[in-house]
Amino acid sequence: MPKIDESRPFLPVNIAILTVSDTRTEADDKSGRNLADMIVRDGHKVAAKKIVRDDQAAIVAQLKAWIADPLIDVVISTGGTGVTGRDVTPEAFHQVYEKEIAGFGELFRYLSYQKVGTSTIQSRATSGVAGGTYLFALPGSPSACRDGWEDIIRHQLDNRHRPCNLVELMPRLQEHRAAE
Repeated sequence: MPKIDESRPFLPVNIAILTVSDTRTEADDKSGRNLADMIVRDGHKVAAKKIVRDDQAAIVAQLKAWIADPLIDVVISTGGTGVTGRDVTPEAFHQVYEKEIAGFGELFRYLSYQKVGTSTIQSRATSGVAGGTYLFALPGSPSACRDGWEDIIRHQLDNRHRPCNLVELMPRLQEHRAAE
């Protein structure tokens, strides 16, 4: 079973939060605020926070800016992962991925199924890596953000999590660039 190895150091990571919405503002962005609170509570740093509209080009532009920023290790988005016409977050994320982390979406839907049943098929939560930055796209509800963070992401962003975690892989994420 996975566990925390207290003999290893906790290594905080810098996380950017992207809320994708045509209607939310900083004042009523409960999902973004909850993510920020959980990130700080668990010892990490909120390096940036922004709201962008449901527009694929706008999402891609923000992702690229944060991927290029050496002070950002991880981007977590909330919103735009459904199946309606305005939901384009997964398409934007796939446009910038170098590698998809398919298991994240699969695990998110598995865990979500235990809470919302077959309604979980409406979520297109996704994850990947680009330019040495981890990218996670969560649905827009506060409960989905909580579940994604509490049940998956926070463990993988804890260097003490055994048998393995994403933080220990960070130094190797751009090995392919050294060969270019």
